[in-house]
Amino acid sequence: MTTLEREAAATQKATSSFKRWGRKTPFVRYGLPMISLTVLGSIGLAHLLQGSKDIAKLKDDQEWQIIETRKALTRTGPVDAYKPKNISLENELKALQQKVDINNYEYKKIPKPNEGKRD
Repeated sequence: MTTLEREAAATQKATSSFKRWGRKTPFVRYGLPMISLTVLGSIGLAHLLQGSKDIAKLKDDQEWQIIETRKALTRTGPVDAYKPKNISLENELKALQQKVDINNYEYKKIPKPNEGKRD
């Protein structure tokens, strides 16, 4: 017998014993693949979900950083960009009095709501 024939015989023997094993215990034929598919599937899904959670956390961190930099900019502001004026009530009153002339006015009659609808 050559080595090729021996390997073929050994393979035939292993195959026939595997077939017999599958017939004797249906768990090996049906249950074991189903359980392994379930376990490996759950591991794969957990891995994918963890990746999406990592991406969401990274985006949240980036948004938080943007918000914090905006707050810092509004708090301190860019250099020499905004200088508020000192506003006083007296200056505002003088400006309003210059716009409006209190002594020169005209009387206007305001119509009452039911005045024009009398039947």
